[in-house]
Formats: sequence, structure tokens, C-alpha cells
Amino acid sequence: MNIQPTYGLKDAIEQRRAERSFKSDPIPEVLVEEIFRLGLRSPSGYNLQPWRFIVVKEPENRDRLKACAFNQRQVGEAPLVLICCGDRRVSQSDYIESVIELGKQHNAVPDAYADYIRQAIPQLFENHPCFESVEAWTNRHTMLAVAHLMIVAKSFGVDSCPMEGFVSAQVKEAFKIPDEVDVCCLLPMGYAAEEPKKAYGGRFDVEQVFFAESFGERFSF
Repeated sequence: MNIQPTYGLKDAIEQRRAERSFKSDPIPEVLVEEIFRLGLRSPSGYNLQPWRFIVVKEPENRDRLKACAFNQRQVGEAPLVLICCGDRRVSQSDYIESVIELGKQHNAVPDAYADYIRQAIPQLFENHPCFESVEAWTNRHTMLAVAHLMIVAKSFGVDSCPMEGFVSAQVKEAFKIPDEVDVCCLLPMGYAAEEPKKAYGGRFDVEQVFFAESFGERFSF
């Protein structure tokens, strides 16, 4: 089925908000499938795709999750909530082989590159030159996927709310999440309730957050 977005990319980015209240209306399954499919086109180092998502739809399970999230209303109201996780086990050899096999199926991983990443990935996680912990690395890539999911969802008229307000240990226990898997955020998804949307909080100017050539050096177009 060819589903056309409601908004173009620019409009989806500019109109996305972290919605705090949702209607009970379910998201059509065909839209959920397409949002998930496109959201997973997010990039990741060595294509390891460390993100894992628990789809919580049943009311009793959303209530359990709400109790782990300081009883915030959007968790209970949204018809679908994702528990967005990063899996630290992606450095294991059998998982690396599954990534290689996936790449071969798409004619994207020649033998020479397969041999290279068999050596490079274990070294990356042993030495971690660009991150302090494996959890930091998996969270980094998982949140890239979360950003993709939010923008794709908004392009189809579906609202969302990325949340850090939860007790990770409680979420892991309640939803049987393994020790090696970390909860990065919660993502309620649905249709914003018919009330004034949260005002746009603004963003700092480009010149304030972009620097020229080295940190702190003024950038201008």
C-alpha cells in the first residue's frame, strides 16, 4: 500500500512538538508499520543497529509504565508507547556475523569489508576511543533512531513526546528487559488532544551554537 505523508519534511520538522496530552484514538496499523519501517532507516556505526523497541499498547501495560514514569499523563493517554532501548550485546561475535549476513543479502558487504569489521568492531568496544561507555554508544545511536521515528511520525500526522522522566530500574523490571539492555527514553505516540498545543519554545541562533573551525570561534554565513 502506497501511503503518502500528510506533511513534507520541512513542515514535519517545524510542526513537531513534544505533546503532553493525547486523544484515545488508535493509530491505524498501516501507519504504525510505515512509521516503524522508515524510522529504522536511521544510521548506526557499522550498521549495528543497537536500538530495540518495546511497543506498549494494552491499557493495563500502559498503566504499569505510567507508574514507572512518575504518573505522567501522556504515558497513559497515548494509544501507543515505545520503550526505546539500547542493546550492549551488539559487540558479540554472533551478532556481528548477523550484521555481515544482512549486508551480504543486500550486496553491501563484500568479503574484504566483512573481514575488516570482524576485527574493527571488537576493537571499537574494547578501546572506545570516542565514548566513555558502551551504554553511551548504544544510547547515541538509539536516540538517532528515536529522532527519525518522531519526524516520520509527524509527517503522517502522528504526534509524539520523547521522555526522560522515568525510573529505569522499574521499567526494566516491569517489562523484563535484560541487564545488558538500557532504557534510553519513552516515546508516547498518537494524536494530540484538541487543546492548544504547547507553544514553540524557540531555538538559539545558529551563530550561538555553531562555531567556525574551533570551539568558541564565531561562525557566520
